[in-house]
Amino acid sequence: MSLKRILLHCKQFIQRKDGASGIEYAVIAAMVAVVLAGFVPGVSNNVKSVMDKIQAAITTGTSGTTGGSSGGSSTTGGT
Repeated sequence: MSLKRILLHCKQFIQRKDGASGIEYAVIAAMVAVVLAGFVPGVSNNVKSVMDKIQAAITTGTSGTTGGSSGGSSTTGGT
């Protein structure tokens, strides 16, 4: 596939208003990411590390150093 053809497909994708096509492309991109994560050891280790951090944040109820507060009372002029 030539570079001109790839660019043409990208332009058409950006201009499309059809949501189903966008979802299909997202699913294809996700499948490619899963294949890369499974067969490339460096990527696989990095993905596992990120997933472990996400799992730890979810199970402990914290989000690390970023993100907002998770409720509670307001200390800045609330009633």
